[in-house]
Amino acid sequence: MSNCRNENNIEKVSQDLQRLFERRGRRTFEMAKQAILEEKVECKEVENAFQYFATEYWYDLARPTLLSLCCEAVGGNPQATIPVAISMSLISGGIDIHDDIIDLSEVKNRRQTVYGKFGKDIALLVGDALMFKGLTLLNELNKEVDKEKIVVISKVLKSMFFELGDAEALELRFRKRFDVSLSEYLAVVRKKAADVEAHTRIGVILGNGTKEETDILSNYGRNLGMLIILGDDNADMVHPEELLHRIQKEHLPFPVLCALENPKVKPQVISLLKKERLKEADSKELFKVVYDGYAFNRVEEVMKNLVQEGTVGLKKLRFCRTELESLIEAALMKKKVYS
Repeated sequence: MSNCRNENNIEKVSQDLQRLFERRGRRTFEMAKQAILEEKVECKEVENAFQYFATEYWYDLARPTLLSLCCEAVGGNPQATIPVAISMSLISGGIDIHDDIIDLSEVKNRRQTVYGKFGKDIALLVGDALMFKGLTLLNELNKEVDKEKIVVISKVLKSMFFELGDAEALELRFRKRFDVSLSEYLAVVRKKAADVEAHTRIGVILGNGTKEETDILSNYGRNLGMLIILGDDNADMVHPEELLHRIQKEHLPFPVLCALENPKVKPQVISLLKKERLKEADSKELFKVVYDGYAFNRVEEVMKNLVQEGTVGLKKLRFCRTELESLIEAALMKKKVYS
């Protein structure tokens, strides 16, 4: 009965968040899609890749929603975030495509990525184009956004790019390794969360927030980003094809690393990981070993600490506290509501 109540609660939270995303993020998302589709290119394959990304693969309401909430939380007008949110959505879309190339991800959330459908070269070009389009639109916002704010936002984006690039490079060192410490992994996860923190900081900038509000929402964004990444690690564990991909072409998910620190199950985990030809049955067995080794308890402990750290100071905000708390608490749940 308790499991049923928990599942019903997760479903309700998911539905509430989807309504929030639709209300706050849908208009921006549709405008960002239109900005992609209005570009004319001669190469049919590139045109098809843009079309596929914008109309079949891409679905990102969470980022514009976060910008909107953080702006309003400090007393700003959430509508003022739309032009910047369009730029940020395009930049983030380009980063995601590049990330798929690095991770060799041909399928994500059971959909072919741009890399998987069109190959590395086309995906790289499309990712580049999206980022340049986003940065160009941002630079052209002088009539809609104060010039000084654009300068500050550009600095936030520069820092984000360098931190994300550093994180991706450091993460490459984790491939094929069974000795990655939890602290080492979490340090890189923290760097990868720069994307989400950038959105919360920019929301505060657009809302004319104070230094204290900037600190509160920057801390919130960093911890929320880490929670989303670790939530994706959890989700990959329950999908055999995703788990196999992580083992063979990327790096081990956080729950597996937690299991490797348990001497009782470590030999079983390593034995499975070292198999020459891993099959779906092996990934299912690995999940069971990790689960039996209480690794998910350790993951949940880390995530609960991130929730606690991320919500520090939210009560001092003027508005949107409930929505921001819901976002970060939902990230603790096993259901993916940010994809």
